[in-house]
Order: sequence, then C-alpha cells, then structure tokens
Amino acid sequence: MTRNPFPWLVSLLVVAASAAWLLADGRALVAPSGRILLWYNDPWGPEGSQHLFDWYSPSHMIHGLLFYAALWLAVWRLPLGWRFALAVLVECAWELVENSDAVIERYRTATVSKDYLGDTVLNSVMDVACMALGFWLARRLPVWASVALILFFEALTVWLIRDGLALNVLMLLWPVDAVRDWQAVAAS
Repeated sequence: MTRNPFPWLVSLLVVAASAAWLLADGRALVAPSGRILLWYNDPWGPEGSQHLFDWYSPSHMIHGLLFYAALWLAVWRLPLGWRFALAVLVECAWELVENSDAVIERYRTATVSKDYLGDTVLNSVMDVACMALGFWLARRLPVWASVALILFFEALTVWLIRDGLALNVLMLLWPVDAVRDWQAVAAS
C-alpha cells in the first residue's frame, strides 16, 4: 500500500502561503535585532514571539494534540494525511488572525503584553511546526498521555510565566482584571 503524498504537499503549501501572507502584510521575517535564537526566555520581553521557540511553543503543541483529537472524533474516516492538512490549515489561519493588526492591538490593550509586536514569520512557521509535533505525539501516545501532556504544559507555563493557552484565550476574549494584575507581577 502506498501513501498519498498529496496532503503532505498541500500542508507545506499552506504553510508557505501563510508565511508569504505574513510577509506581504508587513510582518518581519526575523526579530528586529537580526538575531535568530533557538529559545527566547522572556515571555514579556521586547523580542517575545520573535525567535524559533519561546514559552508559547507548548501552547502550539497543545493545539496539535487538540486538533488531532477533534479531527479524529469529527472526521475519523478521513485519511490521516488529510486530517493533518486540515490541522495545518486551522493553525495557519490562527497565525494569520493572531498577527493581524486588530488582534495585536487587542493583546496590547487587554493583556499585560503592552509592547507585543506580533510574531515574526520565522516564529509563526515554528508555531505551526510545534502544532505538527503535538499532532504527531497525539497520534503516537495513548489518550491519557496526551491529556497528561496538555495538563503538564498548561501547569508549567502558568507556574513559570503566569500564562498558557487557557489564560491566553481568556484574556484575549474576555479580559479579567484580576488575571491581568496577577500576570503583571511576572511581567515587571
């Protein structure tokens, strides 16, 4: 039995088109400093979401774990490659929305990320790669391990940086002053 390479090629094309869109929209390819760091440790720093990996990379892995589960439940008969292509499409769509001027401004006004610039194109592509890793892990791990990984990543980021996927979504959609004040302690 041969595997169909088409969905994997479609996935690569979606990522390339997303990167091209971000560039055309004025997003920087790399951080303003010109540096490309493997890891950027300061979630509230001036180059947050500008390098290869950062404290928000685990959130994108969680996306992959959740997308795998949701697509398995919703379209389980669809071949794995096409489910992956759908996950890539959703993640890339999120990257485009997340890096729109309106959402960047929302982060600046509703969260403690007052100086947030949006992702660089490089960081955005690596966020998609993190989602892909989460998707792959969900495919390989038992369900309990995927759930444990989600809980671990959320607990780790909440403990270390006072943020994570759930808090990020909460603060973007429905800002809570008490959470913003709590996060501001870590940002200062």
